[in-house]
Amino acid sequence: MLEDLSHSILDIAENAVNAEATKIVIEIAEKLDENKITLTVSDNGKGMDEDLLSRVSDPFVTSRKTRRVGLGIPFLRQAAEGCGGFFEIRSSPGKGTSVMASFCTDHIDCPPMGDLAATLITLLLGWPDKRWIFRYKINGRQFELDSDEIVKVLGDRESLHSCEVAAWLKGWIDENLSILRLGGSDQYAQDKKS
Repeated sequence: MLEDLSHSILDIAENAVNAEATKIVIEIAEKLDENKITLTVSDNGKGMDEDLLSRVSDPFVTSRKTRRVGLGIPFLRQAAEGCGGFFEIRSSPGKGTSVMASFCTDHIDCPPMGDLAATLITLLLGWPDKRWIFRYKINGRQFELDSDEIVKVLGDRESLHSCEVAAWLKGWIDENLSILRLGGSDQYAQDKKS
């Protein structure tokens, strides 16, 4: 089983890359008052036909040539359904795939989020030729990262490989997620002082 949700996101996003997607959108929506968190990874890759889609939750079905099992989707489905959430995957050949999983955050088996910033940096640096869009919403507030916007500022995609850029991006993502979780920049500044 994958240790946390960020590892599941990494696994699904790698599936999107392997499906030749050029644009991958990762969205996380958290409703604190309902104790719910939903993650969605959508891509514009080659997609799956109905036969493969119906078997994708089977751990012994994988399109990978490097190994004979694919455990990411079955583990994510098990984790979501095991803690009162749901799992859904939609796909069409030539149009891409969308994977959605929801979790009840107050359930004892709900996986922790993990190091989301590290996961995003891994994706940005690992596949700088892809367009990565990341949105995190908490009760209507939102943080968004678009790798094309970052590349515009940097001047070229190769700059994403710089250690300084990676370190700055990780800090920027961590800070913005903290601001989001604390309810705004004023609360974040006050929290940092104490």
